[in-house]
Amino acid sequence: MNATVFAVENIPLIKQGDDIALVLSEQTELREHDIVVISSTIVSKSEGRIVPMDSVKATQQAKIIAKRNDNDPRFVQAVLDESAEILLESPFLLVRTKHGSICVNAGIDHSNVEGSDNILLLPEDPDASALKIKDSIFKYTGKKVSVVITDTNGRAFRIGQTGAAIGIAGIKATRDWRGTRDLFGRVLEVKNEAIVDEIAGFANILMGEGNGGMPIVIIRGFNLYHDSYGIKELFRPEKEDVIRRALKAQSI
Repeated sequence: MNATVFAVENIPLIKQGDDIALVLSEQTELREHDIVVISSTIVSKSEGRIVPMDSVKATQQAKIIAKRNDNDPRFVQAVLDESAEILLESPFLLVRTKHGSICVNAGIDHSNVEGSDNILLLPEDPDASALKIKDSIFKYTGKKVSVVITDTNGRAFRIGQTGAAIGIAGIKATRDWRGTRDLFGRVLEVKNEAIVDEIAGFANILMGEGNGGMPIVIIRGFNLYHDSYGIKELFRPEKEDVIRRALKAQSI
């Protein structure tokens, strides 16, 4: 199997209200079952998720956590506002966001945001954002594509960040090999491939992290299209998540 991977050039700076699907369809010719990988940064900007720090009022809880972590109480409050559950308060905030992802600081970022005192929140509902872009691409081009919205995450036990999927449409979150056989005829029992995270990590190589970054990458040649959306099947159930249980036990 061969695949072609390329970053879409000449994507303008995205502003609130911009139609990412329209911008994309004007900048490149999409093909049936392309995988469109989009940085959450431009999705958030199009959805108006830039927040001035001065508009955030810190609670006493935020002030206490901020003092322990040597952080701005307003930033901590923004993290708390975007969180459904706090798993770790110090030395950094590890939380479960309202849309289900577990990440540091609820994915809130200072980088690549206009204005020195602004922060950028993740899309409010990344799956819904991915579906909207997918459907709009079909409206503009007549092509059925998969959409993967990504963010950069750190990883336990390893240094450095990698791309991770936070919202998907037109593709399943995992590729399940269980029940198939290996080279020697043995039945696979635990091979459930996190395909959308692999796609996000690979696309991140082309996207970059600095001022020369490319926010949209196309992966062509893999037919992974599936008429569904939603990343929640990638989230490990709490009863099976030994690390999450250990963190919660530590906080008691």
